[in-house]
Amino acid sequence: MGVMRVKRFKKSGKPPEASAKGHQNKTTRRMRKIKISSGAYIAPSFLGVLAFFILPFLVVIYYSLVDNPISGNFVFLDNFTSIMGNTAFRRAVHNTFMFSAVAVPLAVVLSLLLAIVLEAKLPFRSQFRTFFLSPMMVPVASIVLIWQVLFHYNGAVNEVLAALGGEKIDWLKSDYALVVIVILFLWKNLGYNMILFMAALASIPKDILEVAELESARPLQTFFYIKIRYLSSTLLFVAIMSLINSFKIFREVYLLTTDYPYDSIYTLQHFMNNKFKSLDYQTLSAAAILMSLVMIVIIGVLFIAENRFGKDVEG
Repeated sequence: MGVMRVKRFKKSGKPPEASAKGHQNKTTRRMRKIKISSGAYIAPSFLGVLAFFILPFLVVIYYSLVDNPISGNFVFLDNFTSIMGNTAFRRAVHNTFMFSAVAVPLAVVLSLLLAIVLEAKLPFRSQFRTFFLSPMMVPVASIVLIWQVLFHYNGAVNEVLAALGGEKIDWLKSDYALVVIVILFLWKNLGYNMILFMAALASIPKDILEVAELESARPLQTFFYIKIRYLSSTLLFVAIMSLINSFKIFREVYLLTTDYPYDSIYTLQHFMNNKFKSLDYQTLSAAAILMSLVMIVIIGVLFIAENRFGKDVEG
């Protein structure tokens, strides 16, 4: 054994310890190059996030703690106390919560049902899918025009009601305004959610479904005990995206009803838009931070629920 080690040493010209150390140095240099190249690739994205997300949010926090951006007098939580007592803010929070509480579950449940229906390979399936995907290709202004034609006081819906002997309703200036906006939200978002659920349903292992069928499992049992568990991550994603989109409905509502709509559809976005126009940055910043905290809590709860419900099918 000693003779073999001497022969190897003579052949390479280096002792084994030196060879191992040289190999380790090469590995270290290679890892350092990989880290440098990775940092170079990540740097532009990090700088973009820093410049357009992190720094602006820090500025918002600063604005929420001063009396106004010009004098910059520190008032701590006075802006938050003031906004909590603001009647318009409380109405906006209530309306936004009611809209999201109704629209988001409907968007998730209805899109899942549509995906299941389309999975059954019914006739005219492609036309049915096109009907729900078409709003994604239509500009917002066109969607608003369609809704004005339908729900204006002299619009198509009221014409049908009048023909049936009913009374005309000023839809966007009545208690039915929230219903109109929910229908608009669903029509605009069901198609995208439906495609996500169709992809998730197609990825469920077929052998598990075949075993359930051989065990004489009923369709409802297969759905609730197998499919729903494999859909948990998609359900979480669709719920979060629908929640985010529910806050984006302001564009359509604003184009339909301008700055101050009917009370039931006056949302947080209206409140913030009006405060921005009046340059009330400290109140606007306090409202934005409160809204962010609520969103963080809601999304955190959704993540916890998905983790506990779908952990047995991960991987």
